[in-house]
Amino acid sequence: MSRYRGPKLRITRRLGTLPGLTRKKSNKTYKPGKGEIDNQKTTEYGLRLEEKQKLKFNYGLTESQLYRYVKEAKRRKGVTGLILLQLLEMRLDTICFNLGFATSISHARQLVNHGHITVNKKVVSIPSFQCRVKDQIGIKQNSAIEDFVKDNLKNKQVNNLPTHLKLDSSNLEATILDHCDRNDVSLQLDELLVIEYYSRR
Repeated sequence: MSRYRGPKLRITRRLGTLPGLTRKKSNKTYKPGKGEIDNQKTTEYGLRLEEKQKLKFNYGLTESQLYRYVKEAKRRKGVTGLILLQLLEMRLDTICFNLGFATSISHARQLVNHGHITVNKKVVSIPSFQCRVKDQIGIKQNSAIEDFVKDNLKNKQVNNLPTHLKLDSSNLEATILDHCDRNDVSLQLDELLVIEYYSRR
């Protein structure tokens, strides 16, 4: 499946901070292709497109994947924007990133793909796996991977763990307590604009 493998800082310059994509910061402050002086006003469609692109690049999704998540969020009862974020936050790769097992969501996806992550003591190698409340997330017994994850936890740049997750760092095990709250999502985003973008398709 095709994924974005181009320059990440170019994306963050255009869309703003994307913690799931990279935590690095560019020395340039202006948008790529615009130059230091940009007098061009963004259209309403452009604003909705930017918010959609934030979700897509931050969580490492393809266009078709994101569209499926939006359709699923619309199908469920409740606030569509919040449900969409909860679906994305309950992906296994996103949870591993939020716990600090990996430095980015793409890095967490690689850990899952290589069979290093367990859910309820069973190895799961599907990054898009939808975790559930009370699931136990752990690391497969492997001294090299355990040391690697412990180093990532020590060097984790964001110390506050989301309230819906509980981590036992000594055993490298975590429990999902509940669905995430809007305040637990680190991405700065107006999810309503994403729903509007897809409602016009």
